[in-house]
Amino acid sequence: MGGILGVSLTMELVKIETFFDNVYLLKPKVYKDNRGHFFENFNKAVYHQIGLEGPWLQDNVSKTFLYGIRGLHFQYPKPQGKLVSVFYGRIFDVVVDIRRSSTTFGKWIGVELDDKNFNQLWIPKGFAHGFQALSKVAHVNYKCSDNYWSPKDEQTIIFNDNEIGINWPKKPGSISEKDMNGKPLKLLKNLPY
Repeated sequence: MGGILGVSLTMELVKIETFFDNVYLLKPKVYKDNRGHFFENFNKAVYHQIGLEGPWLQDNVSKTFLYGIRGLHFQYPKPQGKLVSVFYGRIFDVVVDIRRSSTTFGKWIGVELDDKNFNQLWIPKGFAHGFQALSKVAHVNYKCSDNYWSPKDEQTIIFNDNEIGINWPKKPGSISEKDMNGKPLKLLKNLPY
């Protein structure tokens, strides 16, 4: 016999609200023993059950060295949602509201994600994302929804935009040329909503 006979939802996942509507910190149940640990990093049925339905289209992985900064990135008019997690190391993960009609436009939040608790951060469309590595090396996974990566729609806000005022934990290490050439939020014309 073949086919799917049912779905067993075995993953334990806690969804925590943040300062922004629809941006969530997600805490998976991690099983630890003398061998190490085990957890479900993603289960489509469970994420659907908590309202994160995708469609999930691609996974991206980055490796960043100590104090390096990536971001602040977003795509528009083909936006992506991102489910961010750290497989190795520790990062300070930042989300900026770029929805012009929002009462929290230009505001930011930052949370630490690491390979000890494997928390995830859900960042929906309408937000820019960036992070700073706080460990010697950080391996970060981004599970992307809604649209595939589109270089022509990718935009970058400068990581040290004075009006946003992100308090990065450490003096920035390496930053790509693309990110160094990011624009202040107030100069970006093509923003969502």
